[in-house]
Amino acid sequence: MIGWAFFGAIAVAPFLREALRAPMTDDTRQNAPGQISALPMGRTHIRWMGAADGPVAVCVHGLTTPSRVWEGLAQELGTRGFRVLAYDHFGRGFSDTVRGRQDRAFFLKHLNEVLANEQVKDGFTLIGYSMGGAIATAFAAENPKRLKQMILLAPAGMGHDLGPVAKATMWPGIGDWLMLALFARGHRKGTETERALPTSVPGIVDYQQAELQRRGFIPAVLSSLRGILSDRLESDHRALEGALPVLAIWGGIDKTIPLSRRDVLAAWNPTARHATIDDAGHGLTYTHTSDVMGAIDHAG
Repeated sequence: MIGWAFFGAIAVAPFLREALRAPMTDDTRQNAPGQISALPMGRTHIRWMGAADGPVAVCVHGLTTPSRVWEGLAQELGTRGFRVLAYDHFGRGFSDTVRGRQDRAFFLKHLNEVLANEQVKDGFTLIGYSMGGAIATAFAAENPKRLKQMILLAPAGMGHDLGPVAKATMWPGIGDWLMLALFARGHRKGTETERALPTSVPGIVDYQQAELQRRGFIPAVLSSLRGILSDRLESDHRALEGALPVLAIWGGIDKTIPLSRRDVLAAWNPTARHATIDDAGHGLTYTHTSDVMGAIDHAG
C-alpha cells in the first residue's frame, strides 16, 4: 500500500506543481510595457518600439523567449527608421493562456489577428526568430504579396535538436508527465549558460526563467513542440523561391538550430540570402544584436 502511494505521489506531483503555479492576472499585467489587446483568440500583449513613424517590421519570437527578446534589435531597427511591432504568443510573456493545439493554423490565426488589430498595412518586413522563423515562413508562403521582405534568425522548420526530453514528449501521456517533470530544470540550465554572455536585453535570462513560474507556460511549449515545431517546411520555402526577398541569419555555434540547416534552406530556396555569425549560438538575436543588424544592413 505504501509503495503504491509513493508511486502515485510521483505520478501526480508534476501535474500538481503545474496547477499551483500562478496564473496570468490583471495585477501581473500592470507591469507590462505596451498594451493588452482583447483579440478573438484571447488577450494579447502587443508592443510598438523603434521609430515613431516609418516602415513597419513585425517581429515573431520563439518557443520559450517572450517578446522582450526583441528590445535590443528593435532599438537598432528604430535608428534605421523602422516602427517595430512585437507580441507575445499565447502562454508566454503577458498574453493569455488559451486552449488549442499550437500548430500552424493556430499561430497564423493569431498573427493575422494582431496585424488586423494594429492595422498593419501590406508591404511590411516580417522577422522571425527560431520557432518564430517557422511561423514567419508559413505566413509568407501563404501571403507573399503582403510582405516587403522576410528575415529569419536561426529559423526552425528544417530540423532541430531540442534534446532527449523534447523528443520523448511526442508520446501522449508519458510525454506530458516528462515535460512537466523535467523541462523546468533543463530550461534553467540552458538559459543559465547565457548569463555571462553580452546582451542587448538586460535581464533576458531572468525574463526567460520567470516564465517557468507561470501556469500554462510549459503546456504551451509542449503544444508547440507537438504542433508547428513538428512540421517540415520544405514546401513553404520552395514556394517562396523568387517570390519574396528572404534573408536567413545563422549562429555558427548554434546547437539548437545547427548551421547545417543553412544548406537545407539553400537547397529549398536557392534565391534566399544567408549570413553567418561565426561565434554566435542560438541566442544571437540578443547576444549578437549588432552583428545581426550588420547582416541586415549589408543585405540591403
